Amino acid sequence: MTRSKWKDSFFQYNLLSKIEKAKKNKEFKPIKTWARNSTIIESLRGNSIYLHNGNRFTPITITHDMIGHKLGEFSNTRKPCVYKKKTKKKK
Repeated sequence: MTRSKWKDSFFQYNLLSKIEKAKKNKEFKPIKTWARNSTIIESLRGNSIYLHNGNRFTPITITHDMIGHKLGEFSNTRKPCVYKKKTKKKK
């Protein structure tokens, strides 16, 4: 279900304050966040963020195409299933 239009998009503003503080101090280290439900806004473009996927932090660089989407869409929460190759038994 989508969010109501009269409510506007959700964004965690403490994340924005961290980014503004980093720009002000000219720090280019990625910012760690757990806010997967935040919408990506224009002022985040060009920044790199470590986004928590429930187990570890995934590095993400925000591009122009990501604006309007949620942060959680760009960090997988499940590992891909990889099967081991079978080796031939020696006789």
